[in-house]
Amino acid sequence: MTLPKACIFDLDGVIVDTVPAHFVAWKAMADELNIPFTEIDNEQLKGVSRTESMRRILEMGGMTKSASEIEELTTRKNHIYVDIISKMTPNDILPGVVEFLDLLKDNDIAIALGSSSKNAPVILKAVGLSDRFEVAVDGNHISHSKPHPEVFLLGADQLGLSPADCVVFEDAISGVQAAKRGNFKCIGVGESDILHEADLVIPDMKAIDLSIFNQL
Repeated sequence: MTLPKACIFDLDGVIVDTVPAHFVAWKAMADELNIPFTEIDNEQLKGVSRTESMRRILEMGGMTKSASEIEELTTRKNHIYVDIISKMTPNDILPGVVEFLDLLKDNDIAIALGSSSKNAPVILKAVGLSDRFEVAVDGNHISHSKPHPEVFLLGADQLGLSPADCVVFEDAISGVQAAKRGNFKCIGVGESDILHEADLVIPDMKAIDLSIFNQL
């Protein structure tokens, strides 16, 4: 069995499920602007930066705002979101994740985080995973959001590895595209019809083991 030297994980939707928190926060902003906003709309914002997400919501309502107004809206959205995620616990870690991280560690496979979220440190602390990642690259460290590969390339670089040595786990289309653009192997976590650009797609992290790498 050929194993990677490292695995780089997205956070939202792979390690923890923050989609409901994002939905509550974005819907609060949309409601304020009288823009209809559904959970399906929220799905389209997965892996998208905060500012771009706000722009897309405004487009849904046929509205435009200045850069300063958008910043004010996204700041308030983030306050709502942070209030929710700061109350997360280890019970919010998605099924199978801890067991798989343990398996990787036991087999000397490095573990890194590659998330566009600037709130990644808050989430990791809340769920008790801060010390599980040898390298953690998040939205505070990058200039380009996914689908730009910067977050994964920086993670590999900090591990002292090449993209060919790493496997990325992603649940968003933009994240899969970022991984592929960076020449990483990518395992999509979610729906195969949505994440078809990944090298392999699994429904979730439940009961997976090292044999998964043989399928890449």
